Amino acid sequence: MLLDTSGLLCAFGVDQPKHFLAIDLFERAGAKLTHSYILAELTTLARARSYSLAVSLVFAERILSEPSVEVVWMGETLHVSALDLLRNRPDKGYSLCDAVSFVLMRQRRITEALTTDHHFEQEGFVRLL
Repeated sequence: MLLDTSGLLCAFGVDQPKHFLAIDLFERAGAKLTHSYILAELTTLARARSYSLAVSLVFAERILSEPSVEVVWMGETLHVSALDLLRNRPDKGYSLCDAVSFVLMRQRRITEALTTDHHFEQEGFVRLL
């Protein structure tokens, strides 16, 4: 399953409405995938939701060290592929981070995302939260 920013925030924040569901899905999932843009977006979103920088950085570092999570680091090829996807979807409100996720999910044949973001459903993926 792909770990998206909103899903990770749900797992991180005990005050988040879907916290316990996110934790359960995370723990039951086998292989998990995320990417460096999600981790960058996660710290920004956590700060916007009034979590301290120190606490959000510790959480991001835990994701990096979690053996069941593969982190894909952004490279030029993946970035350009995501830009192409955005260019081909001018009617959608996708972020570049979303587009990277969609490209990776298709490359890896992943269908499920730990996310609350409806954009994943628009692209034909299963939104788990």
